[in-house]
Amino acid sequence: MAVSLPALVLASLSPAARADSRPAPEPAADSGQSALYRTGVQVSPGAARPPAATALSWMVTDLRTGRVLAARNAHRQLPPASTLKTLFALAVLPKFPPKEVHRVAESDITGLQPGSSMVGVKEGTRYTVADLWRGVFLASGNDAVHTLAMMNGGLPATIKDMQAAARRIGLRDTVVKSADGYDTPGQHSSAYDLSVIARAGMANPEFRQFASTRTARFPASGGPGAFGIQNTNRLLVGSHGVVQYPGLLGVKNGYTTEAGNTLVTAAQRNGRTLLVTVMNPQSGQPNDAYNETRSLLDWGFATSPTATPVSVLPGVRPAHPSAPAATPADARHTPPVAASQTSHVSVSGRMAFLFAGGVAAAALACALLIARRRARRQGGRA
Repeated sequence: MAVSLPALVLASLSPAARADSRPAPEPAADSGQSALYRTGVQVSPGAARPPAATALSWMVTDLRTGRVLAARNAHRQLPPASTLKTLFALAVLPKFPPKEVHRVAESDITGLQPGSSMVGVKEGTRYTVADLWRGVFLASGNDAVHTLAMMNGGLPATIKDMQAAARRIGLRDTVVKSADGYDTPGQHSSAYDLSVIARAGMANPEFRQFASTRTARFPASGGPGAFGIQNTNRLLVGSHGVVQYPGLLGVKNGYTTEAGNTLVTAAQRNGRTLLVTVMNPQSGQPNDAYNETRSLLDWGFATSPTATPVSVLPGVRPAHPSAPAATPADARHTPPVAASQTSHVSVSGRMAFLFAGGVAAAALACALLIARRRARRQGGRA
């Protein structure tokens, strides 16, 4: 049965239609007044209590929507260890095509700090840029970081690029003093900032691919000096007594004496992707960062996706001035959420409000037009 435009317009003016078009109340965006700046555990109202975790700082976030389901000391400034390599990747990854070949010079791998993690970059050997990024993400190789940094103009220039990228994507707590995350006085980040970095990174297909790679040949072209490397993220590969987590997408782990264990992890289940960041667990137990991450992921997936969040991360911003705004990767594979859900995200909430206002204005204009026409037919005036 055909429905006339006036009928649809008048229906849109009904109380039920007006109620449906109104966005739900928007939670507080992260700011100085946000719950994320409070100490202790912050959790979505009505959600189950998160599992006990000894990490000095942690956060559970929905990757696509940016909703923070729970956190502890989210803005506490702590040494990040090798999780800072995710910011290095955001700043440098777009600058070189993955197939570009670089012959390593002695200067590329000098000045590495004692005890640095290495992938095994060798002077005089030719590597593709993709080889070097696998060295960064899988083996956490500071030698690979330094080689890419030298290609980028040197360590001081790269650190400057990283700090600029931090400002562009909206980090609040990160000061960069080294490109590789090695303990350096004055260097710090937070669970909040590392989550923002990971969310921006996972919107980049190259970043996402490297962060999720389990094993590789180094270099990939093979040859007499090539060897196998495996990702040091134990939840991703299942090693050292840690069972592989189903649906894990990777991101980055780290360890230094000052930072303790740090871990940023993304996992997907039933079309939903969560980010968990933990910094410096205090239990003293083996694999505590992995075990606490597992518990927080399980809790997050058991929490309703429509639960009111503690806060909402800002939209994904480009790390480079010329780059377009990015979209979290799993948004391309997940159906759009209902209006009542998108209203929790600040930008989507404003768009929903503007759309509802536009519909109401159009409906009012059409109703007035109908009234005038009826008045003319009856010989009167509106």
